[in-house]
Amino acid sequence: MFGNRVLDRLDQMLEEALNGEFKESSYDESKISRLETKWKQYLSTSCLLKENLEKEKKNIKGLVSDISHQTKTPMTNIRMYAQLLEESLENGEPEQNRRLVQEIVRQTDRLDFLIQSLTKMSRLETNVVEVKPVMQEVEPLIAEVVGGAQSKAREKEITISCENAELYKAYYDLKWTKEALGNIVDNAVKYSPSGSKVTISIREYELYLDICVQDHGIGIREEEIPKIFGRFYRSEEVHQEEGVGIGLYLAREIVRKQDGYIKVVSTPGEGTEFHVFFRKNA
Repeated sequence: MFGNRVLDRLDQMLEEALNGEFKESSYDESKISRLETKWKQYLSTSCLLKENLEKEKKNIKGLVSDISHQTKTPMTNIRMYAQLLEESLENGEPEQNRRLVQEIVRQTDRLDFLIQSLTKMSRLETNVVEVKPVMQEVEPLIAEVVGGAQSKAREKEITISCENAELYKAYYDLKWTKEALGNIVDNAVKYSPSGSKVTISIREYELYLDICVQDHGIGIREEEIPKIFGRFYRSEEVHQEEGVGIGLYLAREIVRKQDGYIKVVSTPGEGTEFHVFFRKNA
C-alpha cells in the first residue's frame, strides 16, 4: 500500500510538471517520503530551467525584433544616398557628390554605432559576458571617462571637471562601468549648451559611493524620468540630436549587475544630476 501511494504521488507530480501545473508549495516535505522529496526538488529545478529557457527565448525574440526595426532606417538611407550619388556622378556634380558621400559616411557611422550598442546589450542580457566587479580606486575610471568625452566637449567649449577622485574606492568592473558612466557623461555634454560646465563629484555614504554627473542642459521633466532608461526611448525634445536611445538603458543594466543603482534629479531648463551608486564593499 505504501509503495503504491508513493508511486501514485510521484506519477501525479510528474503529470503536473508535464502540464506546466507543478507548484512546489503544493507539497509539504513533512508529510511525504524522502523519495518524494527528492522528486519534488528535481521537478522544481526542471520547471525553473524551463521558465528560464522561455524567458531567454522571449529576450532573443525581442532582440531580433529590435535589430530589424532599428537598422531599417539607416540601411534605407544608405541605399537612397548611394542611388543619388550614382545619378550625381553621371551628371558630373562634384559639390553634390561630396555632400552625398558625407551623408553616406554619417549614416554608416550611425549604423555601426547602433550595431555595436545592440551587441553590447545582447551580451549583457544573455550573460554571454559577465560583469565582474572588484574593489579598486575610482580615479582610473574617472580619467578614462573624462578622456573619452573631451573631444566632443572641446567642440562645444564645455569644461568637464572632477576633484579628489584619487581619494575614493568602490566595488566595480572597470571595463563595463566605463561604458555606463561614459554614456551618462556623453549625454551631459550632448544636451548642454556651448560654454557650460559638466561637473563630476564624488560623495561617500555608509554602504555606497555616489558618483554624480551634473550638467546645466535642457533638463528632464519629472514624468519622463522613469522612461529615459527604456530601450530606444528618446524624448521628443532631443530628436534633433544624434542618438539611438540605448545609452542610458545600458548604463542602468551595467550598474544593476554590480548591485548598484542610478538616481536622477532634474529641473527642466536648468540641468540634470545623475547619481550613480556603487557598493563600497564586495
